[in-house]
Amino acid sequence: MWRMSLPGRPLTGLTVLVVEDSRFASEAVRLLCLRSGARIRRADCLRSAARHLQTYRPAVVIVDLGLPDGDGAGLIRQVTMTEPRVPVVLGMSGDPDARDAAMSAGADGFLPKPVESLAVFQQAILSALPPEARGTGLRALPDDVIQPDSSGLRDDLAHVAEILSNAQDTAAIDYIARFLAGVARSAHDPALEAAACALARDHQAGHALATDLARISSMVQERLASVAGM
Repeated sequence: MWRMSLPGRPLTGLTVLVVEDSRFASEAVRLLCLRSGARIRRADCLRSAARHLQTYRPAVVIVDLGLPDGDGAGLIRQVTMTEPRVPVVLGMSGDPDARDAAMSAGADGFLPKPVESLAVFQQAILSALPPEARGTGLRALPDDVIQPDSSGLRDDLAHVAEILSNAQDTAAIDYIARFLAGVARSAHDPALEAAACALARDHQAGHALATDLARISSMVQERLASVAGM
């Protein structure tokens, strides 16, 4: 049986599972769910998501495409092929080019980071729900933009700093570049995003990475100091 939504809180009664390793991005989704009336559960990796899905059946699953233990597209494919199907499955990424991978895996829609517009968030979910679950009548779209607390950004930067201190293998460098680019985009930090993208390009091209890694390490430490002072 579908839930009865409340005015201004059109996702009332829905449970959203967000699979996202960034604390900053997860906090943004939590605030959007709170403002929309939805409950939220969070998994920070594929393994944690699998445990949640064995126990709960959410109405909405939002999957980041770049996770620490694998590709989110694989989880999207798995969730959309499982019966009974989760009603709404959305991909999410700081890389707009990841939309094709999410949709090809079977996602019902895609949320580009930063995810901060209440209207965009609600519409992405409502448009993918079955007609009988959307409610009736006209609905005013809110123009609210949420801003997560800086503590999530601090946690993400500290996570990157820890990985950088031991970044030796290819997988670690790929993860740093992908994760940091998403965090930087969510934080509206174009300089940090450009540095992360440069690391990804140089790594893919087989170039020496010492300069890229030193630059990123310095930028991360500067931003950690700045966030700690807030």
